[in-house]
Amino acid sequence: MTPGARLQSAISVLNDIFQSGRPADRVFDTWARSNRYAGSKDRAAVSDLVFTVLRRRAELSAAIGGEDARLLAFAALALVEGQGVDAVAALADGARHAPEPLGEEERRILSAAALPGEGAACWIEFNYPEWLHPELEAAFGSSLGQEMAALMGRAPTDLRVNTLKTTREKALASLTAEGLSAEPTPWSPWGLRLTSRGNVLGLASFRDGAIEIQDEGSQLACLLAGAAPGEQVVDLCAGGGGKSLALAAMMKNHGQIYACDTDARRLGGLIPRVRRADIRNLQTRALGPCVQDTPDGDLADLESRADCVLVDAPCSGTGAWRRSPDARWRLNPEMLAGYRAAQAEVLARGARLVRPGGRLVYVTCSLLPSENEKQVEAFLAAHPAFAPQPWAPLWPEPVSVPPAPSGNWLRLTPATTGTDGFFVAILRREVQP
Repeated sequence: MTPGARLQSAISVLNDIFQSGRPADRVFDTWARSNRYAGSKDRAAVSDLVFTVLRRRAELSAAIGGEDARLLAFAALALVEGQGVDAVAALADGARHAPEPLGEEERRILSAAALPGEGAACWIEFNYPEWLHPELEAAFGSSLGQEMAALMGRAPTDLRVNTLKTTREKALASLTAEGLSAEPTPWSPWGLRLTSRGNVLGLASFRDGAIEIQDEGSQLACLLAGAAPGEQVVDLCAGGGGKSLALAAMMKNHGQIYACDTDARRLGGLIPRVRRADIRNLQTRALGPCVQDTPDGDLADLESRADCVLVDAPCSGTGAWRRSPDARWRLNPEMLAGYRAAQAEVLARGARLVRPGGRLVYVTCSLLPSENEKQVEAFLAAHPAFAPQPWAPLWPEPVSVPPAPSGNWLRLTPATTGTDGFFVAILRREVQP
């Protein structure tokens, strides 16, 4: 592909994202499948420009005074990449597969455009929806700018070593032999962070189940859940099962873990991963809806029996904006309200399963207090049999303690720990007298 064709392809992908409302990665994958002539360098160039626009959308929109995908792509090249208006005009020359030439008004807009500086509103400077500003400011206070700036960066690719099959040292050596470089993650004892690009899914160590793709923050949430051999563990919102696999490895195939979800299709995709990982203590359950104050037929046999119930709740995903920069622009108040309602529902469902002395582990990849602290506080007010447990004393030795605020909740962020944003609360069901 010519540079002009790459630019036009990025504009087409952006138009599809804006008009369809579909996640950017799915739109891009559809484009890549439909344009198989595009080589790896072409796909990388198109992807880089698309995601630059999505990461810097508020800044770029303020600079050009609009949301037109074509102008946003031009502005990203001219302002963020520093190529200037003349270089953009040279690419948009109307040649085959290239964008049509710049119009007079487009050239005027681009020539006058400048990225907003420090005097801009925080949500413009750091690219997030204005309506979320009060809640994010309540979460981070004076460090808001630092936190939001970190969310504009690119997320690393983290791997979790399957300790049922290998060690971190051996996995690192295998990656090196397969042509990738990596380093141990700073906090998770099972983590490796890639320092080079490569197709992880094509690696022999991945196909053999020795490694899984999993952000270090997600690994730390599992570590704090403390699943131990011989326990009865329920992963109530298992989804694709990444945390279920990590918990099963912690249990060393002793005890039982129930990976549950209302989406049977996603659970079905977990089974091959379980076999590949040599996990023998995991079973899946597809769940129907749960009605408050009525028996839970799908989980009746587990009521008051579980040592640990992990509630990896549906949420806004604000902590994972580095990976899905378009998600910040798809989120709206109605969606957030729906997530909060689902969180309250699944917490109440999980509470039924915890035995006296057992623990309910609430996890989100959100940075918003309304999905995190406030959600837990509302649950505790309605469920007096549960009490929060400060996270730091539960941290296993000799694993390094991440630089997170002390207290009842663990909060990880890209700015403080280099992980995705995660919130973890350990809620213990008190033993009945």
